[in-house]
Amino acid sequence: MKPKGPLPDPEKQDQILAGLRRDAEIRQKSYRERALRMFPHVCGSCGREFSGKKLRELTVHHKDHNHNNNPTDGSNWELLCIYCHDHEHEKYKLKGYVDGSAPDVSPEKPPIANPFDNLDNLLKAKTKDPGTEPK
Repeated sequence: MKPKGPLPDPEKQDQILAGLRRDAEIRQKSYRERALRMFPHVCGSCGREFSGKKLRELTVHHKDHNHNNNPTDGSNWELLCIYCHDHEHEKYKLKGYVDGSAPDVSPEKPPIANPFDNLDNLLKAKTKDPGTEPK
């Protein structure tokens, strides 16, 4: 995408980028600090507890995957460790949401083998003739 007007000089570009980075850092720090004050320092997925220096491994996950949706009551946040947070985003990517395509709604394929496939018939046969083993 081409810019609409002439590019600002490199010094001005650096100022703009620095301002954007500062704003993003302030935004991230503010909701992280609020979430850490609101919620116990426990990963919402695996249950690990965090304190001291390890607290930096606890991240704020946006349940709706929209980092701009930061309600003051924290209803869109959950604290996850860095590993569970990565896993959560991988699940989201694999569903096809990241690129805008909807997930496949086709019925789930049956498993290759199900050890309980014929269980009903086996139990019925056993109750009809308790003295013999069903084949």
